[in-house]
Amino acid sequence: MIPNKEDIVKVVLFKTSRSGGKGGQNVNKVSSKVELILNINSVPFLNDDEKALLNERLAHRLDQEGNLHIVSQEDRSQLMNKERTIIKLIALLKSALHIQKDRKPTKIPKSVIRKRLADKQIKATKKENRRRPQFD
Repeated sequence: MIPNKEDIVKVVLFKTSRSGGKGGQNVNKVSSKVELILNINSVPFLNDDEKALLNERLAHRLDQEGNLHIVSQEDRSQLMNKERTIIKLIALLKSALHIQKDRKPTKIPKSVIRKRLADKQIKATKKENRRRPQFD
């Protein structure tokens, strides 16, 4: 189940720091970079199967304690960066929890096979006619 923003804000930890990039002199005074930290194992809105799936699929993004870190520093505003981290987290959870359907193998219809063979025969006769000298 994908949570809404209110549920996420209750369980995550936000860290702020000074961001590099645009902002002029303001960049030296304001902590606009936001880091969202989520411990997947302590999240109440996910069941055990979903937690196991997230731990498996996001293993390369987790630290030693099992925390997921998402950073945003694109905007000059700390509030906008906080919103961006939440949006990034929701998108990451959606993609990690998505289970792809099994593909049912289907037979190729006989009409398609016949059409392919007929086209092949037409091309073969064209090429054969090119090779023969034409006598009138």
